[in-house]
Amino acid sequence: MTSTFDASSGVVSTGVSIFADALDHQAVDVTRVDWRPPMAGTEADLATVAMDPLRVEANEKALAAYLGVQGNLVDVAPASEVLGLQKGEFLHAGPPLSWENASGPMRGALLGAAALEGLVEDPEDAEALFASGSNVTLEPCHHRSAVGPMAGVVSPSMWMWVIEDPTDGRRTYCSLNEGLGKVLRYGAYAPEVLERLRWMSEVLGPALAAATRGSEPINVTSILGQMLQMGDEAHNRNRAGTLMVLRDLAPALVQSGLDSADVARVFSFIGGNDHFFLNLAMPACKLALDAARNIEGSTMVVAMARNGTEFGIQTAGTGDEWFTGPAQIAEGLFLGDYGPEDANPDIGDSAITETAGIGGFAMATAPAIVRFVGGTVPDALATTRRMNEITLGSNDRWSIPVLDFMGAPTGIDVTKVCRTSILPQINTGMAGAVAGTGQVGAGLVTPPANIFPKALAALAQRTRDRGRAG
Repeated sequence: MTSTFDASSGVVSTGVSIFADALDHQAVDVTRVDWRPPMAGTEADLATVAMDPLRVEANEKALAAYLGVQGNLVDVAPASEVLGLQKGEFLHAGPPLSWENASGPMRGALLGAAALEGLVEDPEDAEALFASGSNVTLEPCHHRSAVGPMAGVVSPSMWMWVIEDPTDGRRTYCSLNEGLGKVLRYGAYAPEVLERLRWMSEVLGPALAAATRGSEPINVTSILGQMLQMGDEAHNRNRAGTLMVLRDLAPALVQSGLDSADVARVFSFIGGNDHFFLNLAMPACKLALDAARNIEGSTMVVAMARNGTEFGIQTAGTGDEWFTGPAQIAEGLFLGDYGPEDANPDIGDSAITETAGIGGFAMATAPAIVRFVGGTVPDALATTRRMNEITLGSNDRWSIPVLDFMGAPTGIDVTKVCRTSILPQINTGMAGAVAGTGQVGAGLVTPPANIFPKALAALAQRTRDRGRAG
């Protein structure tokens, strides 16, 4: 058997780049493919899942369910009311976690929240309370239809955004954003941190509730589409989104009848906090992804979350089971004199944005983000293109102008991650490893690779079990 090579028709090159470079020098049209072997040990599970008769239709159903959701801002209310949190109950970011395994920033946020709720006077006195486990409980935000950035700690008196799907009435929740630097979600609990949180509970929350209830529902999903075309990627850059939601709430805020000095401070606080909208983007993403849950046979990821110790994912086809591995330390840019040795491993529920196809997946739409998290503009463009290789489709509502208005890569597929060895890209803030430090930088990170084969194995086992039962 013989074959001929016609250079005029072009060449597809995979693997080592030296061969493609040589053909380039000969003026041959080369299409480069970033091919990698499957993750080690996944071959049998990949074959099993690939043959699952439910998989294709299940993934189409999961993606369609996700894409069909609109998230409306309908209310702001205390966690005690909308989540049913009682005194001594605390929510946190990421998969389930015990106090013994909690990292520095997670511990710092819990200590501060305990003092905020009046369980102790001095935050550091709460260490014994959590260590004993008496009269306190810890639970993931995700288990209560909520999400929390960084440490993600939520306590009963904190006010929550309420996002609703107008079609079926499902709701998701997120706390209000404190700003950057020394804040509770980064593990800081100094007196000024608690003072700010008390003001948020006493003034900001009620003011936003009055404004929200005095306005028509605000379509957060639509704002996300607009802000992507204005240079935001909705994880580490939310400037346009923040100003748009402030514009929508402003008339009702002014007409709320609240003290003018309080209204002025609310305007100043929101306008001076470029990340304010992040806490709206996150529950809107969760609302859409939750619509894809519990679809037998689907390999789509519906949650990525980190608690500062472990990184966990959940898939549409495996219910509420978490697949976890050790959280990684981000690589990026540090504040002041801080360096990699000061950073805690990755933490927060904010990777729900990447799970939904924005954040690190949409870096091409926000090239300025590289000045905050590191890398270059070509890196940002390449990242978005690369994420297309591990997703089920695209979200045309969230288009990326610089890539000819391509829809954001959407629907992370466990099988594609395992088959290509390409990991989801996340851009994130970095918390100090020592409780009380606050933010030390921002950067880029990926999940630990081993969690995707774990999820794949569970999906393969379900496929085999169905085969035997049938």
